[in-house]
Amino acid sequence: MGKLLRALQRRQDVVSAQAEMLSRIEKLLVQGRKDKNKIYALHAPEVECLSKGKARQPYEFGVKASVAVTAKQGLVIGARTFPGNPYDGHTLEEQLQQTTILLQDIPSAPRPKRALVDKGYRGVTIPGVEILHPGKMRSMTPVQRKMMKRRSAVEPVIGHLKDDCRMRRCWLKGAMGDAIHAVLCAAGYNLRFLLRVIRIFCAWILWLSRVYQRVPLTQTRKLTGGTAWWSGPLYPAGYIKKFR
Repeated sequence: MGKLLRALQRRQDVVSAQAEMLSRIEKLLVQGRKDKNKIYALHAPEVECLSKGKARQPYEFGVKASVAVTAKQGLVIGARTFPGNPYDGHTLEEQLQQTTILLQDIPSAPRPKRALVDKGYRGVTIPGVEILHPGKMRSMTPVQRKMMKRRSAVEPVIGHLKDDCRMRRCWLKGAMGDAIHAVLCAAGYNLRFLLRVIRIFCAWILWLSRVYQRVPLTQTRKLTGGTAWWSGPLYPAGYIKKFR
C-alpha cells in the first residue's frame, strides 16, 4: 500500500480529487497498535473498536447504539447512536431526551419516570428520573426488586433487532446514516410486533366465531330463574357456557 500511495501522490490530478482518501491512507500506514482514534475502515472512518468482554466475541467494530424499551409491553421507544464510544453512564440522559421527544405526540405526553439499567450506569443521577440497577439491590423495596427483573427483557429485543431487523450491519454512509439506520430498525421491530398482535387477535376472533357457529341450540337446557344454560361440544369437559 505504501508504494501505491507514493505513486498516487506523484499524480497531481489524483491528489486534488482524492485528498481526503490519501490522508486516511497515510494515517493508516503510520498508526500504531495502541494509538487512539485509529482507522479501521477506509470507506467508513467513523468505525470504532468496541470491547464486548465476551470470550466468543471480545471485540466489535462499529458505533455504539442505545435502545430504550418499555418495561411491560417490550416496545422500542428510543434508539440512537453515540459516536466516539462514550461511557455508558454518559449516554442515559441523551437517550431519555430522545424518548421524551418521540413520546410527545401521544395523548398526555408521557415522560420516563424510571429507568432500569445495568451496572454500567452506576453513579448516574438525572433529575426527575428514578434509576435502578443491580448494585442497589440491597436497598430496594420488594416492588422495586420485582420491577428490576424486567431489565433483562431488553436483551432479546437487542437480539431481534440485530438478526431480524438487520441492525447488525449498517449500509448507510457516515454518522448520520448510522443514526437513521438505528431508528429505522427500531421502527421495523415495532411494526413486526404490532402485526403479530393483529394476527393473534384475528385468529382469536376467527376461532370464536367458529365456536359459536357450531354450538347446537337444541341441546338439553336447564332453566333456573329465567337463565338458560347450554353445554357446547367444543368446550372442555365440565365447562358450561352461559348465554343471557
